[in-house]
Amino acid sequence: MPPLDTHAHVDLAVSTRDLENLGAVIFIATRSIEEFGVVQDREDLVSVWGVGCHPSLVRAQRSFRDEDFRAALEKTPYVAEVGLDGSSRVPLTTQSAVLDSVLAATRQLPRIVSLHSYRATAELVQALKNESMRRSGIILHWWLGTELETEEMVELGCYFSVNYSMAKSYGTLKQIPLNRLLIETDHPSGDRFSSRPRQPGSVSDVEALLGNHYGLTGHEVRLQCWRNFVHIVDATNTAHLMPKPVQRMLSAVRSQPS
Repeated sequence: MPPLDTHAHVDLAVSTRDLENLGAVIFIATRSIEEFGVVQDREDLVSVWGVGCHPSLVRAQRSFRDEDFRAALEKTPYVAEVGLDGSSRVPLTTQSAVLDSVLAATRQLPRIVSLHSYRATAELVQALKNESMRRSGIILHWWLGTELETEEMVELGCYFSVNYSMAKSYGTLKQIPLNRLLIETDHPSGDRFSSRPRQPGSVSDVEALLGNHYGLTGHEVRLQCWRNFVHIVDATNTAHLMPKPVQRMLSAVRSQPS
């Protein structure tokens, strides 16, 4: 299986060929509904563009419209980057209102949702605990919560996408079950200290670090992350929205023995 990167940022003008040449399946986070509008009709073979509303961007938050977001959901299986940010100039009340709209929309139309929580982990825990039902498809991107918060997120059924910067600190990793593990680069932020090439989909350093932590080879870590991702895709019923080659990869993982 190729590398799987569940959260990266990529220039909107990147060519399909350049993405394919990375040799990885990449889930690309946009920062606003407006940005997603630029890429929503692309037909990349191994990359998936998400619709986002970054909590630290004033313009994206102020221009968020529930009806626009719901229309965008019809075009993608992936939502990112959304969430809460305690360092943002956007009031937390505004961020929370946007996140509530995102969670409500993805309750009705399930999607894979990658959540940002910088300096707002407690608030994100509460937002998810306020949900009226156990959610499928929630991925905590670059999670830095306390032990208690992490335990609560595990109980809520969340997955955790780990980048190089996060993998270098084993504090949080010790609480993440292997069957909830995913890998991201969060390019160009989360991989800025990893070895070259620092690019979306370059996750071998993270796989090696996680292998050391879980007592596995890098190959075994990659396969486990694919298995975990298949569970998310199946739980959200989003396989049909993936590019055809990615659909075939998902089927190949399903056919392998556990």
